[in-house]
Amino acid sequence: MSNENITISDVAEALGVSKTTVSRAISGKGRIGEATKQKVLAYIDAHDYKPNVIARGLAQSKTFNLCVVMPGDYALVDLPFFQEVTAGIQEIAGLNEYDILLCISQENDISNLERIIRNRKVDGVILLRTFLKDLQIEMLQEKQIPFVTTGSSTYKNIKQVDNDHQSACKELTSILLMRKMHRIALLGGTESFVVTQSRLLGYHEAFAEALIDEEPELIFLNLENTSAIDRAVENSLEKKADCILCMDDAICSQVLRKLRQEHVKVPQDVRIASYYNSSVLESNVPSITSLSFDAKELGKEACKNLLGQIEGEEVPEKTLLSYEVVMKESTQ
Repeated sequence: MSNENITISDVAEALGVSKTTVSRAISGKGRIGEATKQKVLAYIDAHDYKPNVIARGLAQSKTFNLCVVMPGDYALVDLPFFQEVTAGIQEIAGLNEYDILLCISQENDISNLERIIRNRKVDGVILLRTFLKDLQIEMLQEKQIPFVTTGSSTYKNIKQVDNDHQSACKELTSILLMRKMHRIALLGGTESFVVTQSRLLGYHEAFAEALIDEEPELIFLNLENTSAIDRAVENSLEKKADCILCMDDAICSQVLRKLRQEHVKVPQDVRIASYYNSSVLESNVPSITSLSFDAKELGKEACKNLLGQIEGEEVPEKTLLSYEVVMKESTQ
């Protein structure tokens, strides 16, 4: 008989024990004598027996599935980031013989995630976006499901893996201020996203540390469409901003399009920088000053954290990953 075809029934028959006994030896759960357990494990090792996922799942009360929750309202230019994070998650999950179940969730509609949890389809959840008022987190806490966020959260006692957005944004803003760009227009997205608040805090801290007064009229948030971004660019230029600082690559790409349309030259007429870099900005001329984060590493660390929780291990409450400030032509 091929080793690949050996089943729990075959092991039980060969050793003259019940299938329940074999399952208990494999899972380490239930009442079983030590001598019998060692006999089963020795036979399994000698015959290179690997229980299939379904059998292992039944033995260990696991599905060997993880749920990755993507926001339903992401912009097209956000897709490369989520793809990279998911690739990192998949790499670690695969090494541990877990599969990924993808779920789309809205800020105010988590019915898809609720159904997955209700039907016990996964052993844990990774949230790719967090909100100030987060129905996902509240539901998972109530159901006591292991989960981790790839982003910071204001909720207590949850596991978080994030890029150090606050420190990174503070450092980039500080560099711009040191380079005599004091009228910095900040263009950002939805205020209900935790990442928006982290980036905003970094911006505030840089001004405070430099002892330079901010100009509130140069801060534009909740820019959720092209028209809103265009108006923010127009206002920034009217107010003589010497630099337009974008909270992400999606906003930055639209800002650059608007400036080209208005025949405004970068960096001669206005300087440009972004709090997040991606493939969207890589081919731009001139090259864009930005913050560089490793999205795939973010996914890998989040998956390691979640698997640790599932196995009952002690895992960090919050993990902040490193970043790089990349100064380029757009702020010269």
